Amino acid sequence: MHISAHLDVDVLAVETEDQLSVLIELTAPPAPPNAGPRPSSTLEVVLDRSGSMSGGRLAGAKAALVRLIDQLDPTDNFGLVAFDDRVDVVAPAGPLTDKAAVKRAITAVDARGSTDLSAGYLRGLQETRRIAGPAGATVLLISDGHANAGVTDPDRLASVAAEARTHNVTTSTLGYGLGYDERIMSALARGGAGNELFAEEPDTAIGLIAGEVEGLLAQTAQAASVLIRLSPHVRQVQVVNELPVTAVGNDLLAELGSFYADEKRKLVLVFDVPGISSLGLAEVATLEFTYVELPALKQHTVSAALHVNVVPGDQAAGRIPDPVVRTELVYLQAQQAKRRASTHLSAGDAESALREIRNAQDAVGKALASAPPQLAADLNEEAEALRYLASETENGMLSRAAKYSSSDATRKSSKRGRPRPSTDPGESGP
Repeated sequence: MHISAHLDVDVLAVETEDQLSVLIELTAPPAPPNAGPRPSSTLEVVLDRSGSMSGGRLAGAKAALVRLIDQLDPTDNFGLVAFDDRVDVVAPAGPLTDKAAVKRAITAVDARGSTDLSAGYLRGLQETRRIAGPAGATVLLISDGHANAGVTDPDRLASVAAEARTHNVTTSTLGYGLGYDERIMSALARGGAGNELFAEEPDTAIGLIAGEVEGLLAQTAQAASVLIRLSPHVRQVQVVNELPVTAVGNDLLAELGSFYADEKRKLVLVFDVPGISSLGLAEVATLEFTYVELPALKQHTVSAALHVNVVPGDQAAGRIPDPVVRTELVYLQAQQAKRRASTHLSAGDAESALREIRNAQDAVGKALASAPPQLAADLNEEAEALRYLASETENGMLSRAAKYSSSDATRKSSKRGRPRPSTDPGESGP
């Protein structure tokens, strides 16, 4: 794992309260040459088979699952749990020694009752833990409906996903259509350090499901995290990216999840510095990155110390902030605004959502005026996404706007730097 750190300013004024923003850039290991067979992957799919999935949605999901069976090796583990108001283990989790039988089982799934999402998810986790090896596992939950039975509280379900993550089980979600509860699907993906996907049409869902499997098979690092050890000079730190974060004493642990081969990822931290009383070089924090290398399943820890120069106030007055770091901060703050807008939209509060979107548009527009060339394209894409959200909200399409805003914020924040997954025609959003 290659790691580099960039501070927005390289000097702080002595005895002056300030904030210090740091851009961390991570590059995952490449696929090792002649490494031999990759370790077996484990994918457990939890599929909504409630009545609302009948027709093209369920047909599209089943077609995508049949295709992904061909992408997996016979030594890979695959399982399928289907749920409505009851749960069926359609394909017990285990090696794909009989792909034809698994495909027949998938094809036979039909739509029926109501939506007990929690029961399906919990049964899927049981199947996953029964078979997952040291390389961990991924649970992909596919649903188009509002959970109307079982556990429906997003925070409780996020806690379940977070607990599974401690056993190296990632949870990703695919919300299908406009009827599902984005609050639940987002909470599960964030708690489980996975992807939050949104497909309005079957073709989009097929592409996203295929992309999820391609990412699983291309991993070279898993269970990545960063422990931020604060120096006595720092009051607190904020992880601007939308990541699972846990306090460890006075320090902070952020979960980064898995990485594809050569994947680049960006992380922004903002340190609150109350004022350093002595001149000279001062340590801000030590960052400890830990990950498990694949296919060797070897754990690595890489440390990096962050320092800043403390100078007299007149010298600090002439500092010029790094435009790359400041622009990246604005970009991620726009994702935070979209998360808040999604919450308002889910509650039917279009006015508050539009206020968040408009404020983000203003910030992105100002940043574009001085954005470095390498970040201008990202900001232009973000400006277009915000225009789309504003238009959908103004036109009363609150459900679509809430889902797009939530999934787009997750993709651009928790996995910032990861290429956008490719989909077939019919892709949702701009």
